[in-house]
Parts: sequence; structure tokens; C-alpha cells
Amino acid sequence: MKFTPVAVPTPETPNSVTRMMGWVLLALLPGTAVAIVLLGWGVLINVLLAVVAGLCAEALMLRIRRRPLRPFLSDGSVIVLAWIFGLCLPNLGPWWLPVFGSVFAVVVAKQLYGGLGFNPFNPAMVGYVVLLISFPEPMTRWGPAIDQGGAALNFWQSLNWSIGGVLPSGVGFDGLSIATPLDRVREQFTAGSNIHDATLSLFAGHSLSQAWNLWLSLAFLGGGLLLLWRGVIRWHIPLAMLVGVALMAGFLWWLDPNRFASPLFHLVTGATVFGAFFVATDPVTSSTTPRGRLVFGFGVGVLTVLIRNFGSYPDGVAFAVLLMNLCVPLIDYYTQPAVFGHKTRARR
Repeated sequence: MKFTPVAVPTPETPNSVTRMMGWVLLALLPGTAVAIVLLGWGVLINVLLAVVAGLCAEALMLRIRRRPLRPFLSDGSVIVLAWIFGLCLPNLGPWWLPVFGSVFAVVVAKQLYGGLGFNPFNPAMVGYVVLLISFPEPMTRWGPAIDQGGAALNFWQSLNWSIGGVLPSGVGFDGLSIATPLDRVREQFTAGSNIHDATLSLFAGHSLSQAWNLWLSLAFLGGGLLLLWRGVIRWHIPLAMLVGVALMAGFLWWLDPNRFASPLFHLVTGATVFGAFFVATDPVTSSTTPRGRLVFGFGVGVLTVLIRNFGSYPDGVAFAVLLMNLCVPLIDYYTQPAVFGHKTRARR
């Protein structure tokens, strides 16, 4: 008997990667907007340059690999990668930092491994770490919040400084740049001085220059909660990372509160919240099992605090994420859930 094949009436759904990346970009908007308001147009310039450079690098590599351009450029993954990378850069840095770092992240950390889904390391953090190690001085060009002049430059003045290194007459770079809260605590820790006052000063008064890290953390927390609500990310990694930061910082603070900053300080400064919701949760390079995500996130949090206090760099989120990326195969192997119908996980 001959049967006539009939197509199953399954409704078409939009590409899941494109939809997920769209929600990530939407969740990044509050933090990006707050960063621009507090730290100036240099933040937007970094993001725009990184995105344009990332798209060009992605298109070139796809041509070299003889892959179609439209499906890969339109899924939004390279835009998210470059956007996150651009937000990590100092607001007074030169133009070539976002361009070089974004190209390196896309070409070396993503495409040379086979593209999206095959890269073992977080590409944005690879680009950031390469810049941090290779060009330490430009990577420290952070300006203070708007009430101290760091965001006083308009867009064209910021663009002129980024591209040409030219500031308006009467404005000096030393009058714009300032150490971040983590830099100040790091300097005092290295000098062996009491950092208790520095920790409290972060929340003293209403100065934006003192509290801009707090406002940024709250903005990215709002975006992260949106991703959780939409099911784009799971709760395991963000919660485990924040708990890891709090417990490790709390332990050190308990040992010597005059030499180590409080857990609250570590939670709201630097890239802790941003890293917990937008960096460590990368679905390609993080752990894939429920228990594995908890181990992965907790490890990132603990390593972040250890690197901040005993490493060579003030903020350790990028290094912590990359180190835990190395451990993902091992973590996934030992945290595999039990096969349906079995009480224990299958032995290999």
C-alpha cells in the first residue's frame, strides 16, 4: 500500500540562539546606559568600536572558512561577545583597545576553534586578559564619575580623545583619570596599611565617584534578573558565584578586617555582579550539568577574591572564569546526573 507523506503541522519558531542573544542584549541595556551616564561617552565608544570590529572579523573568518555569512552574523552571538568585551574596557582608553581585543577574541578565541559552540574559553574574557597582560598602562585609564569630571567630556570630545589622543584646551588627563575602588584597596593592601576606612568610604555620602560601582552593580543585577525571568540563564551559576565571593571574602575579612575588604565591598565593586550574570553564564564555556554549574560558579567566586587579594591584578573575574573554563570537562564528568530509571549515574 502506498502512503502519501504529510508534513507535521509544527509551527515554525525563531532561531533559539538569536532569541537568546536578543534577550541578553536587552538585559545589557540598563547597565550600559548607567555606565554611560556615570562614566561618560567613552563607554559607548568602546562598545561601538568593539561591535564593529567583531562583526568585521567574524565576516572575514567566515569568508576564509567558506561559511555563509548571514546565518552566523545575524544570530547576535558576535554582537553579544563584543558588547560584553567593550563594557570591560576603561572609559578613557584609546580606540585600538576595543578594536584589537575584539578582533583577537573573535578570530583566535572563537573562530579558530570552530566558531560558536566549539570554543572552550570565554572569548570576551580571552580578549580582555590579552589586553590586560600586553598593554597594562592603557588598561588602567579609568576616569571617575561625572561629579568629578570623568564624564564631563561630550561625545565628540570623547571620540577625539579616543582616536586622536587630544583633549580640550585646559583639560589634562591627570585631572580625568582616577584609581578604581579595587585599585585603591589593592594599593593599601600592598603597602600594609589599614583598608577599613577605604571599604567604608565606598558607601559614605552621596558622591557618585564613591558609589558608581554600586549603581552599576544594581543596573546589571536588574538585567540579570530579567535573563533569569525569561529562562535565558539558570540560577545556579550566578548564585553560586556570589556565594563563593561572599564566603571567601568573609573568611579573609574574619581573619583580618584591617587588611581585607568586607564581603559587601567585593560583591558590589568591580565586575562581580556583571560577571555573575553575563560572563560566567556563557552557555558554551560553562558547565552544563546542574551540580556542575554550582561547582563552576562557586569556583569562579572563590578564585575572584583570591586573585583580587593575592594576585597581580585588582579584579580577578576574567582570570577566574578562564581558569574554571579549564575545569569544565572534569566538572561535567563527575557531576553527570543519573540516567532516567537508574539510582546512580552511569559509569564510563
